[in-house]
Amino acid sequence: MTTVTSPLAGRAVGLASVPDPVFSGAMVGPGTAIDPVREPSEAVSPVDGVIVSLHPHAFVVVDEQGHGVLTHLGIDTVQLNGEGFELLVNKGDTVTRGQGIVRWDPSAVEAAGKSPVCPIVALEATAEALSELRDNGDVKAGDSLFVWK
Repeated sequence: MTTVTSPLAGRAVGLASVPDPVFSGAMVGPGTAIDPVREPSEAVSPVDGVIVSLHPHAFVVVDEQGHGVLTHLGIDTVQLNGEGFELLVNKGDTVTRGQGIVRWDPSAVEAAGKSPVCPIVALEATAEALSELRDNGDVKAGDSLFVWK
């Protein structure tokens, strides 16, 4: 069982309200989304594990049980070509829950015309595998978002 915690402070809004059909339709996997506070911050690891994919706008951490958790910083932010994002770790690094992965500024993303909403997705999971899913209310980085069985 894996508890996935929030990589960001903000408001849980759920995947259905993500302005991207790939995420809102849970095509990538089930999970939730965070509308982040508009201030420069670090997106932190939602689980203990290994960074298997790392881009300025998105990262995947896989835990000991093989659960891959995708954190996507904003929508269509790949189009910013890394501008305003600073990587704090390297692909292949072992990280701990709460460790900073990417430093970014959600308000700069918004100013560039992109949505700063961040999907947090359980890759290759079924919706039934997740419980205690947070899809509303304020969250702090490190608060539980869902439990993956």
